[in-house]
Amino acid sequence: MPMLLIQGVYRIAGTRPDGDTVRFVPDDPTEWDLVPGPHPVQRNATGGANLRLEGIDTLETHYRPPTGGAELHQPAPFADKAAAELLTWIGFQPVQRKPDGTVKAPTDPSEVPGYILTRGADKYGRCVALAGRGAPSAASGTPVHVTKAMLEETANHHQLAEGMAFPTYYRSLFPELRTEFNAAVKSARQNGKGLWPSDKTNSGAEVVAPPTISDDIIMPKLYRRLAEYIVLNNGDPALDGFLPFLAQKADRFTIISTAHFTTGLDLVVEVNTTKVKMTQPPENLLFDEA
Repeated sequence: MPMLLIQGVYRIAGTRPDGDTVRFVPDDPTEWDLVPGPHPVQRNATGGANLRLEGIDTLETHYRPPTGGAELHQPAPFADKAAAELLTWIGFQPVQRKPDGTVKAPTDPSEVPGYILTRGADKYGRCVALAGRGAPSAASGTPVHVTKAMLEETANHHQLAEGMAFPTYYRSLFPELRTEFNAAVKSARQNGKGLWPSDKTNSGAEVVAPPTISDDIIMPKLYRRLAEYIVLNNGDPALDGFLPFLAQKADRFTIISTAHFTTGLDLVVEVNTTKVKMTQPPENLLFDEA
């Protein structure tokens, strides 16, 4: 399971980190050019780039649907807690934020040393990575074999183990690492950690008009599709056309337990009047990158 290791620091002043996205600056910014895949990592003038933490998805703190409208926010107690949990785990003291969620300067500390393990960037130029803290066990800019022990030392694993995130898997994630993530998810769910006691993804969430969309806890990917659909319908939360909308979005994924590849989340989503639910647990879905 080789992944590229890059050493650097986390810096968050002036950014809007959430529970699965944070800014990382390599000690040698030219090492971004070593990241494989069709999408280059987009970096700023200091060499910093946003990370998308591999294998996890936390509740949305500032989601703007591509269909328009204002930014939306999933239930704050869990969305904000996931963001705070990530920054605390990395090593930052509690931060002050502006009304739009931007972290105010200065932060304590101003930066935290760490490293990432990656196999590529997404279409938005975010580096998809496992995020570690402190000094790495190998040289920066080199491929390393990622073991279970190494995975357990990442923010990705921590967020799942504490019930701060939903597992959301793409094909870039090695199956062996996915298995370890699933063990963390199973433990968190069985022990009632974090969001799991309130999760309505598979039992049915009530859908309402913006800016709420739903006061229930649901898988962020499902929430984003609901938000897109409702905004497209000028704020009308009626779900009559939601399944056809999902078919048109044509998300490509595999149901892992049956190895069934398919297109369209309408095949794993059910609608009942004002409620929506998924018929598969999040960890049983393997998505293709868009």
